[in-house]
Amino acid sequence: MAIIRYTLDPANPPIMSAETKARLEAMTDEEITAAAESDPDNPPLTDQEIARIRAIRIARSARMRTGLTQAAFAETFVVNLSRLRDIEQGRKTPDQVLVSFLALVADDPERARRVVAATL
Repeated sequence: MAIIRYTLDPANPPIMSAETKARLEAMTDEEITAAAESDPDNPPLTDQEIARIRAIRIARSARMRTGLTQAAFAETFVVNLSRLRDIEQGRKTPDQVLVSFLALVADDPERARRVVAATL
């Protein structure tokens, strides 16, 4: 079978037909879950995959909120640079302490800077 490549146009998103929409709205949550779990091409995410995705989102939002490069962020907040890169690229899942710290940075970067400065 040939591979068909399709590029979505953000200005012209696909529209669900009324028939498909009605069929989906008629399904229960259990039926939707069963249909999703039976799809061999798109298995549900594991708890570990969900945790990794959550960590990626938190790490990137913390860094974007500060406006720093990975190297500058790592130096400012005393985080190992290679570990930060691994987290942002989804290669590693950080422990809960680091996730909590990154969430603090994302929420209030200046407070996080003061906390780090006070501990050095």
